Parts: sequence; C-alpha cells; structure tokens
Amino acid sequence: MKIVLEHLTKRFPNRNRKIKSEVVAVDDFTFEIPDGTLIGLLGPSGCGKSTTLNLISGLETPTEGRIFFGNREVTNLPPEKRGVGLVFQNYALYPHMTALENIMFPLGNLKRDERPSKEEMRERAREAARLVQIEPYLERRPSEMSGGQQQRVAIARALVKKPEVLLLDEPLSNLDARLRLQTREEIRRIQRETGITTIFVTHDQEEAMSISDLIVVMKDGAVHQIAKPQDVYDDPVNLFVAKFLGTPPIDVFDGEVKGGTLFIGEDAVLPARGVEDGPVKVGVRPEGFIPDPDGALRCGLDRVEVMGRDTSIVFRHEGLNADTGRAIVDAEAARGLEGGEVRFSLKPLKTCLFDKTTEARIRLADGGGKAAGR
Repeated sequence: MKIVLEHLTKRFPNRNRKIKSEVVAVDDFTFEIPDGTLIGLLGPSGCGKSTTLNLISGLETPTEGRIFFGNREVTNLPPEKRGVGLVFQNYALYPHMTALENIMFPLGNLKRDERPSKEEMRERAREAARLVQIEPYLERRPSEMSGGQQQRVAIARALVKKPEVLLLDEPLSNLDARLRLQTREEIRRIQRETGITTIFVTHDQEEAMSISDLIVVMKDGAVHQIAKPQDVYDDPVNLFVAKFLGTPPIDVFDGEVKGGTLFIGEDAVLPARGVEDGPVKVGVRPEGFIPDPDGALRCGLDRVEVMGRDTSIVFRHEGLNADTGRAIVDAEAARGLEGGEVRFSLKPLKTCLFDKTTEARIRLADGGGKAAGR
C-alpha cells in the first residue's frame, strides 16, 4: 500500500498558557512512501516522529494537510477503518489472556458481519504466530514470557487483521541489547515475507539504518533528510544529520578555507576548490582518518584502545568541538603509535564541510557524494 503525505502539519496548544504561540509537532511533511517498503522515522525525542505515526494511524487529526492510502484519502477516517496494524513500545498485552487470546482479540472486536468464526480466528492467530515464531508459547500468559516473546505477540496481534500498513512505535525500547538485535532482524524478515508497507519509529540510528529501505531524519517537527540509510550517512545535508548518524559520532572541527585549501588550525588538510574563503565546520567520520607519519593533520595522542579487529585512536586538537576525537583504524595501522603526537591524512569522501552559521552542507567542486535532501 502506497502512502502519500501532503503538507502534513500538526500543531498543539502551548501548555504554558502565558505563551500564545502553538507548538508545531509536525511541520509541512510531504512524502510518498512506496508500496511494500520499510521506512524508518528517526530523530531525537520530541522531533515529531511519533506524532507523524499517530497522524498516519488516525489517532491524531492533522491541523493541515492530507493523507492517502493508495488513491483513497484517509485524513478524517477513524483508525479502525484505515486498515492499519499498530505496535507500541509497551506491548499493551492483556495480562489475564494467553498469547493466543491476545492475538485473537482484534478479530473478536470486529463487527458481527466482518467477524470470522471462532475456528477461523484461531487459525489466523496461529498463522500470525507462525510468522513471528511464537507458536510454542501460545498458551502462556504475558507474565510467563520474556520481553522479546511479548513483543512478538504484539506484532502478531497487529498482523492478524492482515493490515495494509504496519506501524511500529519504538517497539524495541524495552528490550535488552541482544533481544533488540534479534527482534529487529525478525521485524525485517516479517516485513519482507508479508510485503506490508511498514513505518518504524525509533531514536536509535543503528536500528533505523540496519533494517530500513529509507530513513526520514526529523528534528523539531521538520524533515531534514530522506534517503537510503547509507546515503544519509555518507552524504548528510547538514551538520545535525551528520552528527545524529554514526557510532562513534562524526568528529567536528572548526576550519577555514583559504585560497582553495581547507585548513584545520595551521594545517592544510585537503583541497577545497570551488568553496569561498571563510570559516567552516569540518566533519570527519571516524573511519576517515589515516594514520600517516607525513599526514597534514597534527593531533595530540590521548590513548589507543584496541577493540579486536579495529583500533580506536583517541586524540586531542584545539579545533575540535569536543574534548577528544576518535579515529577508527585497522589494528595494523595503529601499531607502534606512541608519544605525544599523531598525524593523520584525511579521506576526502569521509570529510564534509558545513556552513559555520547555517550548518548547511557545502559541496566541494570535485568531491563527494550525491545530494540526498528532502
């Protein structure tokens, strides 16, 4: 099911009665979600991602704009008439019911003329349970199940009505690290098997990047970038997006372009042809540093952390926008590093320039990446 959002806007009254202006939770969101894709809505707390999901589900009504499922406008339809399946962060399972009864529950709530027979309800519930691999636990109550098992029951309950759209609101937040990894892989598998258009809300960029076909990066109700996960990581449209994606995060320096050359401090680190002279912000991904005795960027060596296959070089620089920076390199490349200084060459495709005032991306005349903005 294709989903089309046209100038979707949601404003709420300000809780502070002394402030007359409204709070804009979603600001002029226009986007077409292709049929059968998994979309990650990503951003910090309060960015508007859950409100966007609630607008799509019908739990909230937009202040402005329209929503289409295929060619059908659903802007003012109640949730039960939209054909959506919802999975929440807290599972919302009935504690006195077994897993099977929880999965069957939405079918029992259908209107009499739409309600399947008891036998058919059981079969559909078992089919959904098979899909999420929860069959052995159908006779257990939620208190007798792990968090991951409960989350699978919640997903099966959302799938049992055979929705055209599946909406997941931070479904992994209550799970431990290992279960999060397992469950997100299961969500991707289920989405591929069913072909259901799925929207996945999260503040965890690793989750969004690992399973989404496209990610939508939001901040303060506004969409900053929509693209494939790797494109957003490699080609951020502004400094906010660059800093939000990546673990470890991007290293940000104060820099300056002079005569077609990029300087960080006194070091001429890269060509910057086509860029006007003036101060800039320089973002370098941790994997964009190459330890090099003749490298242009001179940094203070803080420590070296061995992490098995890779090594993390923690360094200091007066131009850094943090106390320390971090470079991720091959273990061999860091061998023998000692003393007070480490020098790096920079990989041009892992280095981004940003306007110091607006923080918008500055593109080099001969470098780096496709434009992948909104």
